[in-house]
Amino acid sequence: MSILVIMEQRGGQWNRMSFETLAAAQQLAGELNTTASAAILGAGIDSLAAELAKYQLDKVYTVAHDLLQEYTPDAWSSALRQLVAQAKPDYVLFPHTYQVRDFLPKLATAVGTVAVNDVVGHRVDSGSVIFVRQLFQGKVNVDVRFAAAAPHFASLQAGAWRADQVATGSATIEAFTPSIAASDIRTKPEAPFRESARAVDLTAAELIVAVGRGIKEADNIPLVQELADALGAELAASRPICDAGWLPMERQVGSSGQTVGPKMYMAIGISGAIQHLVGMKGARTIVAINKDPNAPIFEVADYGIVGDLFQVVPALTEAVKKAK
Repeated sequence: MSILVIMEQRGGQWNRMSFETLAAAQQLAGELNTTASAAILGAGIDSLAAELAKYQLDKVYTVAHDLLQEYTPDAWSSALRQLVAQAKPDYVLFPHTYQVRDFLPKLATAVGTVAVNDVVGHRVDSGSVIFVRQLFQGKVNVDVRFAAAAPHFASLQAGAWRADQVATGSATIEAFTPSIAASDIRTKPEAPFRESARAVDLTAAELIVAVGRGIKEADNIPLVQELADALGAELAASRPICDAGWLPMERQVGSSGQTVGPKMYMAIGISGAIQHLVGMKGARTIVAINKDPNAPIFEVADYGIVGDLFQVVPALTEAVKKAK
């Protein structure tokens, strides 16, 4: 039994979700008493492979070809189908990125299997892996066990595992050259979509204070901003706040905003819908303030305060200022 992680890079830059998936693979390999390997696709990827070889892996596969210089679903699925046939892994794990969502169904169909998407957890039962995914906007957790023969494909949700838990080590690098013809590629890649420059990069923030609909109106946001300033934290928000124009879109955390992993994430007046949890549950410490004791945010919080934020936040701000 073995595990293969498909790492994602673009233009020589790693997608941070790749290392979350790598952490999951290492954890799973330990639980199954097996090995984990990783693969990277592209052209001119030797330096990235050398970097990847410094982690606790059995092998690093460099899947290199001129036709992999730019992403296309045809080239990616063809190359990976050939790699899987040679490496014969039992489980193939992917980060649940937009790119993976594009080619994974095609790859799974070509291999004659299915893929479990957006996995948020797992456990091992009698030597087999049960993946957990969510339905109905996070209201229901579903256990998924593969019944067919390997390989088994799964993409892992952003923030479900922590990239800072990846173990270092030493791995051998093995070159793999897939057979791809230009005639196999039916799409012509265009320049990737580029968002406008952000004034703030929440992914680099160590402390984040986020506000949700519990703030009631825009005029109340300075109350939370004062707490963020006292803590030396960045101010963030859930989607409704940004959709209403109370804060700029660049400060939105969630599935349609930024995915963050700060040392501390304080959620104020945020109920904890799955779309928001996707973006922040990778934080090392989560503090929640909400007047609803049954709010889903408390299920992921390390510390919770059940109370009116208009009473709790000013008292907390004052306490922080005194402590400083």
